[in-house]
Amino acid sequence: MVQVILLRGINVGGHGKLPMAELKEILLVLGALDVQTYIQSGNAVFEGALNPDEIANAIETAKGFRPRVLLLSAERFQTIAAENPVPDAVGNQLHIWFAAGPFEFDHITAETLRKPSERIEVSENAIYLHAPDGIGRSKLAEKIEKLAGVDCTARNFNTVNKLLGMIG
Repeated sequence: MVQVILLRGINVGGHGKLPMAELKEILLVLGALDVQTYIQSGNAVFEGALNPDEIANAIETAKGFRPRVLLLSAERFQTIAAENPVPDAVGNQLHIWFAAGPFEFDHITAETLRKPSERIEVSENAIYLHAPDGIGRSKLAEKIEKLAGVDCTARNFNTVNKLLGMIG
């Protein structure tokens, strides 16, 4: 079984330092096979049947902090990517929030926060925000997790495409 890991809260502002070589070693010790990592924000693809708590526990033991671990099957990750409602968007202008579980999105509040240039779409599995003016200036982007009411972690579409390529 191929799985995708998206870690949250690592290598940000000098906190939660976890070099990808160390993440790879932790996953291998847990029994993962063919581990591939991508950039320093906690992205990995591997073969195996690990679970999020097992990974979080191992990172906490090794590094002294516990990141949020979102683990998706390759099929679910591919489905979320394929559901992209803005396929022609520039990759760093489209972000996908991967949800840890089922959610009911607060569309009314989202609409009050959305800039005219932004487009938000919500599927059963994820939240897609096209922000051509930049994600850093988006009031909507900073509230998406709260509006979903579940843990989420976001990746831009460039990163999503790279991970799709790693899945094969």
